[in-house]
Amino acid sequence: MSDIEFPDDLIALERTAWEELQAGRLTVAAATAVQDAITAHAEAVGMSRYDVEMALKKTVRHAPAEG
Repeated sequence: MSDIEFPDDLIALERTAWEELQAGRLTVAAATAVQDAITAHAEAVGMSRYDVEMALKKTVRHAPAEG
């Protein structure tokens, strides 16, 4: 999905936030946790936070269905 390698915990945070958003129950705490993790990962890999966030969303939201 993406050229960026994401740690499993970051993917899990984004997946949880996406599920909460779809259910209409996204909390500020969940959104903040994802943003903080995205910012930390972007700094660690030397990329812009925006590019990392967009790639992460694409990875999570457009992943092939499991089954």
